[in-house]
Amino acid sequence: MSKDTGPLTEIVQELGPTFAARAADNDAEDRFVADNYAALKEHKVFSAMVPAELGGGGVEHGEMCDAIRQLAHYCPSTALALSMHQHLIATFRWNFQNGRPGEKPLRAVAEKELVLVSTGAGDWLASRGNATKVDGGFLIWAQKPFGSGSPAGDLLVTSIPYEDPEEGWQVLHCPVPATAEGVIIGQDWQAMGMRGTGSHTVTLKNVFVPEETVVLRRPRGQYHAFWDIVLTVALPLIMSAYTGVAEAAAEIAVQHCRKAGEDGRRPALLGEVLTQLTTAQLAQQGLVANANNLAFTPDVALADAALQRKSIVVNAATMTVMKAIETVGGSAYFRKAGLERLLRDVMAAQFHIMPERKQQEFAGRVAMGLGPAPEMDWITPTATAA
Repeated sequence: MSKDTGPLTEIVQELGPTFAARAADNDAEDRFVADNYAALKEHKVFSAMVPAELGGGGVEHGEMCDAIRQLAHYCPSTALALSMHQHLIATFRWNFQNGRPGEKPLRAVAEKELVLVSTGAGDWLASRGNATKVDGGFLIWAQKPFGSGSPAGDLLVTSIPYEDPEEGWQVLHCPVPATAEGVIIGQDWQAMGMRGTGSHTVTLKNVFVPEETVVLRRPRGQYHAFWDIVLTVALPLIMSAYTGVAEAAAEIAVQHCRKAGEDGRRPALLGEVLTQLTTAQLAQQGLVANANNLAFTPDVALADAALQRKSIVVNAATMTVMKAIETVGGSAYFRKAGLERLLRDVMAAQFHIMPERKQQEFAGRVAMGLGPAPEMDWITPTATAA
């Protein structure tokens, strides 16, 4: 564990050992890290990145990335779930700092230590669900998988397709209270890894959304400048968790090799682990620098840079854990060694936006001067009210 200093790091180092002691049982039982979330709330970690003038801790984006990376040494699921909340905070904060809507949710988080849940993991350009216009707003219906932190969530940040009679298909972005009538948190998160994130499917069944709460309307199926902000701020936070997983695996390999002593292959194997880890760390540092503590002008080049570095982190972090297992040898196959769980956890990295092949297409299109993503086709409607 890094010995970096700072209030947020001190909190992580204080809470971390307790989180680590619970991690294996949470994993084995597919149990959400509720106790860890309660401790993070008590220490006001969920509001830590809210600007001080709005009542939060004023922690910078880069510092939060570092805290998430360190937290993953103790409990990867807690680190990843926290990153999902914090990437929404980062987006709202960028908006607030640049004269756009964001102050209201930031103040609410600071006042009540709210937990935000992103329901956009599988949405991308077209989004999922359907909205019907009614007096004063919309009735929305959707099923949104991968709602990390949903068992403790207070506010869902979501998007819904809507066919406007005059302007055609749009995507509406809006917050929805988790307690709203028709919001159902599933119990379907039985996954290969990151089992403690509580990433259940969230169902929105005829939920009323007031028209004034819609914060963004964008053309459905088309790339929007909104993504230049989200990708730039979100990926450093999310990939911090996986960099921390790789660091934890490398540390296990180092400690094993020091105890086992030199043989013909061990130093070279360990060197490969550390080289892969350095690659992941350098790409992660590049992600953080790309976001520049939220002091940036949105541009597709920044989004492209973030996505490329994300793919590098995914590949290098995954190889770090796999090579750590090879280095440790047969004993790594036992769950008590800790590497088996880290391997399952790191495998989730590839599924975050966007998969490597799509990322490569994105990069190629940007380099060719094309739109960063081709306009999407979809089946109309994607969902109907039940």
